[in-house]
Amino acid sequence: MRAIEIDRVTFEREGATIFDGLSLRLIERRIGIVGRNGAGKSSLIRLITGLAAPQKGRVMVNGVDVAADRAGALGTVGLLFQNPDHQIIFPVVRDEIAFGLEQKGLKRAEALRRAAAILAAQGRTNWGDRLCHTLSQGQRQLLCLMAVLVMEPDWILFDEPFNALDLPTALSIEARIAALAQNVVLVTHDPSRLAGFDRILWLEAGKIAADGPPAEVLPRYIAAMEALAREAAC
Repeated sequence: MRAIEIDRVTFEREGATIFDGLSLRLIERRIGIVGRNGAGKSSLIRLITGLAAPQKGRVMVNGVDVAADRAGALGTVGLLFQNPDHQIIFPVVRDEIAFGLEQKGLKRAEALRRAAAILAAQGRTNWGDRLCHTLSQGQRQLLCLMAVLVMEPDWILFDEPFNALDLPTALSIEARIAALAQNVVLVTHDPSRLAGFDRILWLEAGKIAADGPPAEVLPRYIAAMEALAREAAC
């Protein structure tokens, strides 16, 4: 079974405690995470992908300790950052897609073959030789998604993927996320993106304020945010 197991995790960053004994088990196909800035959303994403290690407890994804087994994590869970420019390393598209495969130990020729295959599958055969910086924001997001998909992970995490995108591009990315066969965890400030999801986590100051289906959690979250907005306006 595909499962993310967060077991009594304590995580501190720059002297501040973000999580203190957090435990979660995530098995649903579509999981949304909401919360205010500083609630711990991005920290949780980094823990699940193994980019950060807890001081106590552990995080397992499909039985892989993602902080301790980085090679295993690469083939189990993928991440799309909020800003694709923080993720793209190489100047040329095909090299960007092939990089993760080479990190897993594939020979360069095979990595490039698989990069060409994912480009063809996404209808972007002519992108192979393009310079990444010539792509639009939405196209760079798609490039990052292809670089994740080529690794064939079971889970893909998205950290605010709709920021700075115009409406047509955001809708295109949303449709691609909906079509994914992988389990998805999506962090967003826009509750409307999560209406069709299976489970919603509302994080508040490193704790779970609510956990359940969208129809139960999202109205409570929206009401709380509207109340905070009214207080700020007074």
